[in-house]
Amino acid sequence: MPNNTSYSLPKDSKAWQQAVDSIASLLPNDTNLQDFDALQSLPVFALIVVLPNKVSTLDIHEYVQSWVDEQPNWHLVTVAEDADASFVDLVVSDTEPTAENAQRLPFTQSQVFRYLLVPVTDTLMHPAKKTAAAHIIDDQLTTRLRHDLAEAYKSETQANNDEVVDCHILSIGHMLRTHKLACFDMDSTLIEQEVIVELAKTAGIGEKVEAITEAAMRGEIDFDESFAQRVALLAGISTDVLDEICERLTLSMGARTTISALKALGYHTVLVSGGFTYFARYIAEQLGMDEVHANALDIEEGEVTGQVQLPIVNGAKKAAIVQHTAERLGIEMSQVVCIGDGANDLPMMGIADLGIAYHAKPIVQARADAAVNVTGLEGTLYALGYPAFALTK
Repeated sequence: MPNNTSYSLPKDSKAWQQAVDSIASLLPNDTNLQDFDALQSLPVFALIVVLPNKVSTLDIHEYVQSWVDEQPNWHLVTVAEDADASFVDLVVSDTEPTAENAQRLPFTQSQVFRYLLVPVTDTLMHPAKKTAAAHIIDDQLTTRLRHDLAEAYKSETQANNDEVVDCHILSIGHMLRTHKLACFDMDSTLIEQEVIVELAKTAGIGEKVEAITEAAMRGEIDFDESFAQRVALLAGISTDVLDEICERLTLSMGARTTISALKALGYHTVLVSGGFTYFARYIAEQLGMDEVHANALDIEEGEVTGQVQLPIVNGAKKAAIVQHTAERLGIEMSQVVCIGDGANDLPMMGIADLGIAYHAKPIVQARADAAVNVTGLEGTLYALGYPAFALTK
């Protein structure tokens, strides 16, 4: 039987603003703390550290502070939980009973620690330099925490140090803005599979199509070319297998929780996929998303033709869809969040205020604003600045 679980999530937390207010004396005298664009020009960073609960509880503050103590140019300020925050309640139906299958919890229970990194000197910083600084800090601190945590847990078995901790180093403006539009890739983001690979497996050409898909996701070949190559290999597949494939698709860990939370928080949610509308609509319906954009699957006489219907939803088209959707809804691009895992997601992530890589290819993680690796898709919410879920059952 499905297991309905109720969650509480802060709707309108003032914690980040209160933290910024507390450092006013460290900022230039004429800084308007309510002007998010002005704050973007300052090298004030939000630092979010996420650890899955499978990692034993230690004083993570000590590890973070020890790194900061070695950086003479930075102060560390803890972002306190907002005791006055209003909460929204949401109910997520977990279709796989957790009592029988614990690893299929609707999200990865995590520990989330939030800080501000503030420069000792009140200086402005060019956006490009600020982005570079964020990546440098991210690399240094993540490497340090992974090393320290691995040492602390060396008596325990860790399959992969990359699964120990996520560090997000973001401009404080990302935390203070009210985002309204969230756009998600589907394959390997909202769902665990690549649909075109599932189609290929059915046709007995799985290895050929998967190799093309992986090369495209790594940015090694043009997406349009790879898409046409893969679709051509699907010619002759009967429509009878499409529903069977839908039934085989599994939602990513945390997908239901994430979409339910964003909807409760007032977001417009969009599925933007380089896959096919037949499957994308099915997944969007499962999650209760607001709209879907994907490629039509060309079918004649009950079989896939192998022909491509134009225009292909490639990286550029994904970005155009996001921009047009925001314009149609009267939403500024500074209020848009995009989440994906492949190279063809980079254009839409690049025009959004916040681009989040989810268990992504290295090229995507390197260029994203934040990269989620140690949690399910609910790590998106942590990268947006929300604290860990308050769970009630």
